[in-house]
Amino acid sequence: MNKTAVIGFLGTTLDNGFSSNRWQRWRPTVSLGLHDELLVDELHILYSKRDKRLFKIIVDDVAQVSSHTKVIGHHVSLSSPWDFAEVYAELYDFVAGFDFQDKTDYLLHLTTGTHVAQICWFLLVEAGFIPADLIQTSPCPRPDQADPQGRYQVIDLDVSRYDGLRERFEAEKQQHWQTLQANLVTQNVAYQKLISDIEKVATRSTAPILLMGATGAGKSQLAGQIYALKKAKASSTTQSKYTLDKFIEVNCATLRGDTAMSVLFGHVKGAFTGAATSREGLLKSADGGLLFLDEIGELGLDEQAMLLTALEEQRFYPLGSDTPISVSFQLMAGTNKDLRQVVADGEFRADLFARLNTWTFFLPSLKDRLEDLPANIDYELARLGSEQQQQYRFTLEARQRYESFAMSADATWQGNFRDLTASMIRLTTLAESKVIRVDDVHAETERLGHLWSLPDGSGSNKYNQASDNNKNSLSDSKSKLTFNSQTVEQASHALLSNYLDEQTLADLDPFDAVQLAYVIEVCKTHKNQAAAGRYLYEHSRDKLKSPNDSDRLRKYLMKFGLKFDELV
Repeated sequence: MNKTAVIGFLGTTLDNGFSSNRWQRWRPTVSLGLHDELLVDELHILYSKRDKRLFKIIVDDVAQVSSHTKVIGHHVSLSSPWDFAEVYAELYDFVAGFDFQDKTDYLLHLTTGTHVAQICWFLLVEAGFIPADLIQTSPCPRPDQADPQGRYQVIDLDVSRYDGLRERFEAEKQQHWQTLQANLVTQNVAYQKLISDIEKVATRSTAPILLMGATGAGKSQLAGQIYALKKAKASSTTQSKYTLDKFIEVNCATLRGDTAMSVLFGHVKGAFTGAATSREGLLKSADGGLLFLDEIGELGLDEQAMLLTALEEQRFYPLGSDTPISVSFQLMAGTNKDLRQVVADGEFRADLFARLNTWTFFLPSLKDRLEDLPANIDYELARLGSEQQQQYRFTLEARQRYESFAMSADATWQGNFRDLTASMIRLTTLAESKVIRVDDVHAETERLGHLWSLPDGSGSNKYNQASDNNKNSLSDSKSKLTFNSQTVEQASHALLSNYLDEQTLADLDPFDAVQLAYVIEVCKTHKNQAAAGRYLYEHSRDKLKSPNDSDRLRKYLMKFGLKFDELV
């Protein structure tokens, strides 16, 4: 038979009890061990360090009522248990690092913890991040009776009769979860700052937003999230002139000639051959809402001119019409081209670019956010599992091998997150018994290597070249520090004088000075903090339970008041 494991928070209020009469009342965590038909083999309790004493009492009490139950404590650190984004991120990290075992049935205890924590648990279970059913415990319905056992109910989220519970949590999620950062699980500091800036713009400005980034960097997905945020903001204020009750998206790369004009601006009957009826056009459809023009760099010059007029004058003429149509919409645009260069080449109107360029954000490629790969792998597993009503997972060794390859120089990720999505689809489709094993990973990495290679067998993108350049630069850096000890110390102080004040530099031990100088040299030869961290911690990474090279490097630099962006 499978083991049973329960995961839940320590109930700082309901579980509380330091005197002998605590046995005369119901306590949700202890009650889990009082049911003959519910045999709990493992009880995982999340608690803060300040509740250590209460946790110890619960451990002892569970041992008295259910001696075979193994109680395992997990420390969590929450500055505000009512901050939705913070709680979700903390629980997500906990789940990502939790070793879910085969032949174990997991239950998520939904009774303890704050209301926000319960919502986050529900979302993580429903999304497939936790392979568990929910369990709710409750006291005896007659308060005049002392009943420490109480009652329990196991909730299977696949059962339709619990749709009401799902709707309740969806409504409460919308109430609490109305920021881009709450939807974001990332360890990349630069990307966090980017999303923070976009969030401020989305809620405070109605000017156009331009998203620039490589194909597959997530422009369309981010545009949809921005719309949801703007809509929530618009519905909460009476000052917005936009209802934002519609989101119109079009890929400009699919538009050509008269078709482009007609799709965007509409036409009247007889405007051109084949125009048997009138057409409204997407700009008119977007009136009062938000229009997202993806790959706007593919628009022809004529369409660009009409779009500029529509933006500046809030009106345009459909094809074949002498009557202008008034519109009022917010515009977002995306492109995988550098519009600055396209303007210089004469293929994009400078005046339209100036109109779009109020808020321009450059989205990083997957190669620039490798520290976020594990979270994105989890996301894809959960998404595909939800679509197929399956629970997909890696074996531990297979996961390590896939992540090691995915973060190596051999993984060029030319299609960015689209490549990752396609890779996960192949892995989950071909895996036997829904478990991705080492052989599956080996076959997939070979497939990816083949897909990313040119016909002549050479690598196909700039990242391999950049990696080689970094290695050469680092070799030069190493050779510069191969002097006698006095020269090394002098060279270190000369370098550090560019970054540290005189007093800080004077207080540094020679060892720290040489080490810090070398770290700075490494940072200067890598394009981002994650890449520098991977180089510096190449050999110690595998010894850590939760390696995060970028965060280790960030914390090291912080000891000296430095930031990576200030070094390059």
